[in-house]
Amino acid sequence: MLRRVPVGRLALCVQGEPEIFPINFVIDHGTIVFRTSEGTKARSAEKAAVAFEADGMSVPGAEVWSVVIKGHASTINRTPELMETVHLPLHPWEAGRKDRFMRLVPGTISGRAFTPASQSADVGAGRAPDE
Repeated sequence: MLRRVPVGRLALCVQGEPEIFPINFVIDHGTIVFRTSEGTKARSAEKAAVAFEADGMSVPGAEVWSVVIKGHASTINRTPELMETVHLPLHPWEAGRKDRFMRLVPGTISGRAFTPASQSADVGAGRAPDE
């Protein structure tokens, strides 16, 4: 499922507070690889466990899914591994230097899929669709 979507969210702790960053990524040997710059995201991701979440639809309106990965991220800095990673189809969406390649190694993977309820039925019952 993760190979079908171009963007996910990286959740980590920055100065004691939770933060969420959208990232584009690729799957490589069962891990999540993403690019970033030298900064808050890179420094914080290497300090503690992180979570990654992506979601999508199998068929529009038919099935919704979500995958959550919890694990540890580290900078890819061994030359042979870095040379392999440079050839992955992973290109920054945002302008600026994104020279740091990072790899999130899963500790746990969980997820779910479900058929969404009809929004018109939820609204008609006096509830907002997200309740």
